[in-house]
Amino acid sequence: MSEQALTTAPVALDPAFENVWDELVWRGLVHVSTDEEALRAALGGDPITYYCGFDPTAASLHLGHLVQLLTLRRLQLAGHKPLGLVGGSTGLIGDPRPTAERTLNSRETVAEWVDRLRGQIERYLSFEGENAARMVNNLDWTAPLSAIDFLREIGKHYRVGTMLKKDAVAARLNSDAGISYTEFSYQILQGLDFLELYRQYGCTLQTGGSDQWGNLTSGTDLIHRVEGTSVHAFGTPLITNSDGTKFGKSEGNAIWIDAELTSAYAFYQFWLSTADADVADRLKVFTFLSKAEIAEYERLVADEPFRRAAQKRLAFEVTATVHGVDATAKVVAASDALFGQGDLTTLDADTLRSALRELPHTTVSVGAAVVQVLVDTGLVGSLSEARRAIGQGGVSINGVKVDDESAVVVGDLPGGVAVLRRGKKTLAGVFVED
Repeated sequence: MSEQALTTAPVALDPAFENVWDELVWRGLVHVSTDEEALRAALGGDPITYYCGFDPTAASLHLGHLVQLLTLRRLQLAGHKPLGLVGGSTGLIGDPRPTAERTLNSRETVAEWVDRLRGQIERYLSFEGENAARMVNNLDWTAPLSAIDFLREIGKHYRVGTMLKKDAVAARLNSDAGISYTEFSYQILQGLDFLELYRQYGCTLQTGGSDQWGNLTSGTDLIHRVEGTSVHAFGTPLITNSDGTKFGKSEGNAIWIDAELTSAYAFYQFWLSTADADVADRLKVFTFLSKAEIAEYERLVADEPFRRAAQKRLAFEVTATVHGVDATAKVVAASDALFGQGDLTTLDADTLRSALRELPHTTVSVGAAVVQVLVDTGLVGSLSEARRAIGQGGVSINGVKVDDESAVVVGDLPGGVAVLRRGKKTLAGVFVED
């Protein structure tokens, strides 16, 4: 899967840019940074080592993390050396949320999630060549530290007044929940990470979301105090939709990059539904298409929005990057066939079943009456309405019109399913058991 994840990615920097920093800025990936001129010079010179950290606070990374994963990849394509950090220690603490304390997960759960996240991160990096990636776990250098050593060697470099001014801390101090010393100390732990990676690997750049800016600068400040040198950091913007709604969720649920939590079909459909006003920005952030290619899609959105060419390319590119080209091809075929542009009988069984789970659906026995299944799936409100819909020629199963009120359902599509349609666009899935 790691090989598939990189299939659609380029092998070099977009020729439209002389410096990867310029490309990051053009793609809208820089919201805040340390000295921009010095950072641009560093990224335009000899290869540097950089890192991004991911805390195991869930069993999978989500679309917000995907911004960071692709940023890691872009910098590696430009010749720089990535470190992918999984927070085996910081995951036991959790960075402060704006509203309330996190519930601490067990050590066993965190260790399991560390392994899962490590496998996900590795798909987006290359571990070969002169700028091969490395994976690191901050538990390796925090676990041996005693509390006294931590306070003497690291804590003495922090000033409480400065720590209180960090956005996440300030927000919690002004809330009813307050903040525990445990979460208050999180920024020190992240600062320690940068210091250790600087000492061990010569790492001089940390990337992350702009909401993590206080934690990012915790590391740059610590290195400056302890080592007397300046290092770099930049934060990517939080992605928002043009209509003001939150990005990265569908019907209130997070979009995960683990197919067990968000199916490849649901993932593809999420991107396919991107609004015209947002699609160019999404192409910049979430794909490796060139500046010239994206400009052409911007033209198509303006001139021929009804074709949704940009959305289709966006959905294909991101799904292929996350789930692989083969899985994406199956998803596209299923999507086309469900909406009358392909042959349902030729679809991959697992992909078809996964797609139908995203629709209104029900499970029935072989021979169930179509009129009852119409009611069970919510396509109609009553048996009389079901009979009326059939009589008006508005019901089909697997693309074949139903003209008999006594018709029954047989799961003869791959995977033992049927596709029930009312009208032109209202679909439901039927899982048929023997």
